[in-house]
Amino acid sequence: MTLAVSVPAKINLWLEVIRKREDGYHDISSLMLPISVFDRISIDIHPGDGPISITCDSPEIPCDDRNLAWRAADLYMKKSRKKAGMNIHLEKHIPWGAGLGGGSSDAAGVLAGLNSFFEKDVSAGDLETMALSLGADVPFFLHSRPALATGIGENLQFAEAPRYPLLLVKPPVNVPTGWVYQSLKLTKGLAQIKLKSFNEHPWQFRDLIENDLESVTVPRYPVIAEIKNWLLEQGALAASMSGSGPTVFGIFKTGQAAQDAAIIAKMNWPDSWVRAAEVL
Repeated sequence: MTLAVSVPAKINLWLEVIRKREDGYHDISSLMLPISVFDRISIDIHPGDGPISITCDSPEIPCDDRNLAWRAADLYMKKSRKKAGMNIHLEKHIPWGAGLGGGSSDAAGVLAGLNSFFEKDVSAGDLETMALSLGADVPFFLHSRPALATGIGENLQFAEAPRYPLLLVKPPVNVPTGWVYQSLKLTKGLAQIKLKSFNEHPWQFRDLIENDLESVTVPRYPVIAEIKNWLLEQGALAASMSGSGPTVFGIFKTGQAAQDAAIIAKMNWPDSWVRAAEVL
């Protein structure tokens, strides 16, 4: 039997780094929003105690145990003690190393897909624990709903969000997440942006848009700031880097405005990945 799963990317409307923990991770406060850019996952499951294999249409994605989707399948089968082999095929539309959560989303999609196939043999709580063991963003993608993520990203407070029209531009650089956090010098100590402010005034971006990781990425990759300024010149109401970057998103008043800007972006930034989308 073949399962077909679609999994979304995400943006961080804001991302505040609160403190560095003794375990080396950082506590954050971030509003994470799923968006309409999807990877497609096909899982071909066959009976018996067979191997797990993975293929991908993007050559830069590893097709072995370094791949989060493979690790998610391996973990699920071991924890559930089910007997089956499978091939996982990833059709990538979320760019790799973009700050959009593509690897985490793929992992969550495999966990949820297998649990559905095996009739929810693993409880929701155990699935969350498995997701967190794979990565801090993976629990968010089990739900793919707007949520305030705190702790290292595992504590989720769900929210309602407008379907913001977006234009995403990823320059042709990749930013290692580990390097960004290791290079971060200052932390907040206390979250400044409150979910209450977002709920009351979701279009007042002056008080909502911030990404503390830009203090590391922009000096190393000034093209990020250039794209932010360009998006604002094109009529974006606000612009920011997503996650650890380097993708920059602009929020537009209408979907048509975002699509019109995308046409210009493809000419002005020909080496960049460009996509008009919206918050789900």
